[in-house]
Amino acid sequence: MDAPVPELAARAARCAERLRASDDLLLASHIDADGLTSAGIASTALERAGVAHDVVFEKQLDRDAVERYADAEYDTVFFTDFGSGQLDVITEYDAFTPVVADHHQPADAETACHLNPLLEGLDGGSELSGAGASYCVARALEGEEADNRDLAALAVVGAVGDMQVVEGELIGANAEIVAEGVAAGVLDASKDLAVFGTQTRPLPKLLAYASDVPIPGITGDRNGALRFLDGLDADLRADGEWKTWADLDVDGRRTVVSALVQRAIRTGVDAAEVEALVGTTYTLTGEEPGSELRDASEFSTLLNATARYDRAAVGLAVCRGERGAPLDAARDLLREHRRTLATGVGVVRDVGVEREANVQWFHAGDRLPETVVGIVAGMAMGEDGVDAGVPIIAFAEKDDGDADADDEPGVKVSMRGTPRLVERGLDLSAVASEAAAAVGGDGGGHEVAAGATVPAGRESDFVAAADAAVGDQLSS
Repeated sequence: MDAPVPELAARAARCAERLRASDDLLLASHIDADGLTSAGIASTALERAGVAHDVVFEKQLDRDAVERYADAEYDTVFFTDFGSGQLDVITEYDAFTPVVADHHQPADAETACHLNPLLEGLDGGSELSGAGASYCVARALEGEEADNRDLAALAVVGAVGDMQVVEGELIGANAEIVAEGVAAGVLDASKDLAVFGTQTRPLPKLLAYASDVPIPGITGDRNGALRFLDGLDADLRADGEWKTWADLDVDGRRTVVSALVQRAIRTGVDAAEVEALVGTTYTLTGEEPGSELRDASEFSTLLNATARYDRAAVGLAVCRGERGAPLDAARDLLREHRRTLATGVGVVRDVGVEREANVQWFHAGDRLPETVVGIVAGMAMGEDGVDAGVPIIAFAEKDDGDADADDEPGVKVSMRGTPRLVERGLDLSAVASEAAAAVGGDGGGHEVAAGATVPAGRESDFVAAADAAVGDQLSS
């Protein structure tokens, strides 16, 4: 068996050896799309290898969670999409052997079974996601009859959901996994219109809601999108209803893209943004055409909806191939998620966005769930009064329903930037970590998106520290 990421082969082998030897195994994973696909890959591979296991999900891996695992007397705990940053805490306990497949910045501690691209010089923010790390372990778990290359499709969903697409495509180790998925017949990677909703949204809605490359007269304007499409010489309807992008033939797609590019150029859209209209799309060939699961981006959004409303088990079931009731439940949660997001930008308008020298911020209080405030912050960038070229910080009250009465109240922080800001030197992971530490909190994440938890009442101090850190990064 050839390793999908040769640099990580030895680490993957050590992790797999420990997992096979486990008598009582717990799989613990993060709740976002990358965490759910990580768990789906790991759980499926463990089942195929005959390794019994339990699964739990956490919004955040902290000391309380690690203590619960230790008290439960598992001999091994397999951490996916988190664990590296908490190794200093994890290694304090000798009740279990930790196995970690993660891509976040590691803490200053060591353990024998630790797979992380950063330990081998690979970029964990753009070259390999948590799902990709789990996939490496899954391939090492293969026996004589097992072939886990079909799990590459889930690894790609995780990478896309973790915003690891760079200039329109997955790169580095992620690209190697894409190649394995294509070879296994579970993925198709091809150049196409790079907007969200190509499988499920009727064309007018698809174009009006496509905000990554704003086109005057179409983006955010349903009537404008209708007029644009009505003016094209192409077969865009079936039985009187608008087709989806997936329904169009090659000629129809070519006609729409050509007209979009011409409109963008004519209305003054930057040339680099025009080029971004077309990118690599990742299609899960085994899924039903026209479903959310067919497109990696739509699949990841569906998974995010399950976890953010405390239904991670539903997302895991879908990742493990269950359809029927789990998929119906996931779709219901997605509809709820979209309703929440639709009102979210209105909440931002109501509370207002404050501008500092290098960042902007808002505080949603209890008006938005902590699990979606980061998504809303990203959606708000470019709205009236929100500068799309400046990092945004969002605060929301933490859901501390499970906290002890003596615990200090906390505030959830979500931070969003843009790829262009990252190119200029922005690293929100470092900003979140530095600013949170300055106020007695904890933070981290990725260059373009990060998060933190800080004590209530220290938000202004966090903003000041983050503003200074971003200023230093962008001025260097």
